[in-house]
Amino acid sequence: MTSPRPGPDWLADAVLYQIYPQSFADSDGDGIGDFAGIAAHLDHLAWLGVDTVWLNPCFASPFRDAGYDVADYLAPAPRYGGTEDLVALVEAARRKGIRILLDLVAGHTSDRHPWFLAAAEDPADHRYIWSDQRVDGFVASPGSRPGWYRPNFFDCQPALNFGYARPSSGEPWRQPVDAEGPRANRAALCDIMAHWLGLGLAGFRVDMASSLVKDDPGLVETAKLWTGLRGWLDRAHPQAALFAEWGDPAAAVAAGFHADFFLQFGGADHGLPLRSLWNNGAGTVEEFWQQGPCYFEAEGRGTPQVFLDAWRAAAEATEGVGHIALPTANHDFSRLATGPRTDEQLAAAFAFLFTWPTLPAVYYGDEIGMRYLPGLPDVEGSVLGPRYNRAGSRTPMQWEPGPAAGFSSAPPERLYLPVDPDPRRPDALSQRADPTSLLHTVQRLIALRRAHPGLGASGGVEVRHAGYPLVYTRAGRYLVAVNPRREPGVVRLEHGGVRPLEVRGVRVADGELRADGFSYGVFELS
Repeated sequence: MTSPRPGPDWLADAVLYQIYPQSFADSDGDGIGDFAGIAAHLDHLAWLGVDTVWLNPCFASPFRDAGYDVADYLAPAPRYGGTEDLVALVEAARRKGIRILLDLVAGHTSDRHPWFLAAAEDPADHRYIWSDQRVDGFVASPGSRPGWYRPNFFDCQPALNFGYARPSSGEPWRQPVDAEGPRANRAALCDIMAHWLGLGLAGFRVDMASSLVKDDPGLVETAKLWTGLRGWLDRAHPQAALFAEWGDPAAAVAAGFHADFFLQFGGADHGLPLRSLWNNGAGTVEEFWQQGPCYFEAEGRGTPQVFLDAWRAAAEATEGVGHIALPTANHDFSRLATGPRTDEQLAAAFAFLFTWPTLPAVYYGDEIGMRYLPGLPDVEGSVLGPRYNRAGSRTPMQWEPGPAAGFSSAPPERLYLPVDPDPRRPDALSQRADPTSLLHTVQRLIALRRAHPGLGASGGVEVRHAGYPLVYTRAGRYLVAVNPRREPGVVRLEHGGVRPLEVRGVRVADGELRADGFSYGVFELS
């Protein structure tokens, strides 16, 4: 059974920040970000109000999929530094009240991992999924072992064997979940987590967490696997947090995770709730997506109802046992500042993010309005389709004005990805000096959330108007209005007095709430 405890106490009010380590800060001039670079900018995160950081995979890797092809779970990639550098980062962050989570790639390794190199020579090794006969989607053995192996994503990412929910003696590669290989891999996950938790890491975000057990209708066996691992974690490391990349918070929390993200994929609706908020069709787009205009667009053609309905269902399912995380973007999905969305539209999005009852997650650079950069080359497997290039969301953090935006001292041609060439691009230094900037707005909203717990993840919410503007009350004590469209909006509102807490372009008087275009307001009711 899943523990009824929703997780360590610190998680309930966490403000998350995702760092793509290749692109955050380069300390040694090789053009690639590293642990020391992150450590040098912890003051930025602490000032912003962030208390939980998760890093994209930073393990040893050939980097054919940006580090999601792991060659050694117990060693950092040299490009980022050694284990001692990661531990130094964790300790420096701890002194500033910031916890660090690692990205655990649980379902597959690189084809350069020693486990796979051994399996490719040994027909008796069942750490991966092998077939003696050709099976659609399987890849020919690269070693002396005859047959084919099952990949999880790219061919260079052989799937670890966690078994099949429906094994078959006629198809012997479909081993049961309690076979020798699956048992060894479950034990290895515990060993990997214990290693890093013992060095001071605070937990993990688990890549593709729902993909481990194959042919698993309803993901029943996958849920049993994670529930078992959660039981071990509760006993051995009760202060550690386990986040899922599942995209279905109700299912992930029921499976034993402390929290899951609304994502651009996942669940019965294939990620529509998140996309219905942010996706304007100008960044990373899957060809099969079916979606109308998003809510946060200037023309005001969208609706928040798709998200509200999905959130309500997930909130009821996870209440008291886990959390829902809402991100601005991620390394696979377009930034807030994508396509026609302008700087003046972003503050309203952050006002919603930090006053809605979820765990807010800021993707690095979104706090200053970094834009999705179209038209980049394929870098470390970034291109997934004709309209889906993830590199546009992975460009170097813009710290200050200058040729490399303060990211690196390397010449432009050596940078991991090019810096946004727009001369008007935002940067952290300039915005820190401007109290009217988006960076200061985000900082104030985070501080407001911390000062008023009723605006946090656990306070109740009542939607008063699900249109433009979106109007809701929190904990029966706070009134929030968000208008992400260009045109103003008016809502009749029965209320007593209100005290402005953080307001831009919203007025409440004479039984009406009036919201200018691209406005937001947070008020305390009296």
